[in-house]
Amino acid sequence: MRTTKTFSIRFWADAQNAKNNLALVYARITVNQKRVNLSLKRRVPINSWDSKTQILRGNTNDAKHINQYFHEVKTRLFQIYQDLKYQDEVITAEKIKSLYFGEDGSSKTLLELIDYHSKKIENTHAAGSIRNYGVTEEYLRKFLLKDRRTADVFLKQLDYKFICDFERFLHAYYPKGHDREMGHNTVMKHLQRLRKMVTLSYHLEWLDNDPFRRWKMSYEKKERDFLTTNELSNLETYEFPIGRLERVRDVFLFSCYTGISYADIRTLKSKHVLEGMDGNNWIVTHRQKTKTKVKVPLLDKAKFLLEKYDNHPMAVLTETLFPVVSNVKINLYLKEIASVVGIRKNLTFHMARHTFATTVTLSNGVPIETVSKLLGHLKVSTTQIYARVLEEKLSKDMIDLQKMLNAKDELKKD
Repeated sequence: MRTTKTFSIRFWADAQNAKNNLALVYARITVNQKRVNLSLKRRVPINSWDSKTQILRGNTNDAKHINQYFHEVKTRLFQIYQDLKYQDEVITAEKIKSLYFGEDGSSKTLLELIDYHSKKIENTHAAGSIRNYGVTEEYLRKFLLKDRRTADVFLKQLDYKFICDFERFLHAYYPKGHDREMGHNTVMKHLQRLRKMVTLSYHLEWLDNDPFRRWKMSYEKKERDFLTTNELSNLETYEFPIGRLERVRDVFLFSCYTGISYADIRTLKSKHVLEGMDGNNWIVTHRQKTKTKVKVPLLDKAKFLLEKYDNHPMAVLTETLFPVVSNVKINLYLKEIASVVGIRKNLTFHMARHTFATTVTLSNGVPIETVSKLLGHLKVSTTQIYARVLEEKLSKDMIDLQKMLNAKDELKKD
C-alpha cells in the first residue's frame, strides 16, 4: 500500500497584497514537503486575522460565518486526502487541489450540490419555495455536524443509509419555537427536497447511482379544513366594530369566492381585472408559487367586494385592489375573527382556497377539471385533495338515488 510521510493544511492571509486592509486567504496543502496554494476567495481584515489559530478573531456573525467556511474547507480537503489514502492512490498536493476544485466528478460534495441547486432555482422558483429549500439545506448542515461529525460529505457517500439516518434525525428534531418534534409529513417534505437535489446531481453525472431509487415517500392523509355553508354565511353577515377585522374578513371572503391565494391577492391591481369573452369581469393573473396563468370569472359576491374597496385610501396608497397587511398579521387577525364569529376551527387564510374548492364549487356540482383550472393547479391530481364530498351533498345524492330506484320499482309493478 502506498503511504505518505507528511500531510498538512494551513491557512494564511496574503497581507503583502492586501487592499483596503483586506487580505485574501489561501489554504496551503503540503504533501511530502511539496506544497500548493489554493485561494479560498475570502478577504479578511488584516488586524482581525489570527495567524496562530488560522481563523478570524471576534464573535460577529461575519467572523462566525467565515470561520465556519474555513472549517468546512479544511474538513473537505482532509476527506479528499483520506479517500485517496483509502483507495491506495498516489497522493500529491496537486491532486488534492484538483479534486477540491471538482476537476474529478467524483469529488463533488453535498454542499457544492446545494450551492449549485440554489443558484439554479433563484430565478425560476417562487420566494416561498426558495425559502423552504433553505430550511431543508439548514437541516442537512445540522445533520452533518451532529450525526456525521463533519461539515460536508462527498456525493458518492450518499446512500440508502444516509437517507434513513437523515429521516431519523428529522423525526427527533425539535424546531425552534415548537413544543414537539416535526410531523411525519413535514419530514417527508424535507426528504422530497433532498431527493430533487440528488436527482439533479444524478442527471449532471455527479453521481453514478441514485440512492433514492428504492426509497418510497409515505404521507399521512390529513383532512383539510374548510368553512361550511353556515360558517361562511355567519362570517359574511357578521357586523365587525373594528375596521381592520372587517377588511381582513372581506379579503378572506374574496378568496373564498375566487380561490386566489393571499400572496396573489395582495399584488392584484386594476390591470388584472379584465372583461372576458362572456362580458363578465375576470381576474387574470399569474400564481406567484407556480407562475401558472390563472383566469377566474368573478361571482357577484366577489364583484361586490371589489366595488366596496374601490378607491379605499389604503388600497389607493398601495395601488392594489385591497388594503394589504403581512401574511403573519392577516393570520393572527383571522384567529381573532374566528373567536368573535364563533368559528371553532384553526382559521388560516389558506382555508379560503379549501372553502372555494369544496363549499363554493365542488359541492355545487362544478367539475373537478374546472376547479383545477380556477385554482391554477398544473395537475388535476393536485385538486383531488380538495375533492371531499360533503355529508349534506352525500345525503342528497343518496336520497335522489333512492327516488330513482323507487321510480323503477313502480314501473316494474305497472
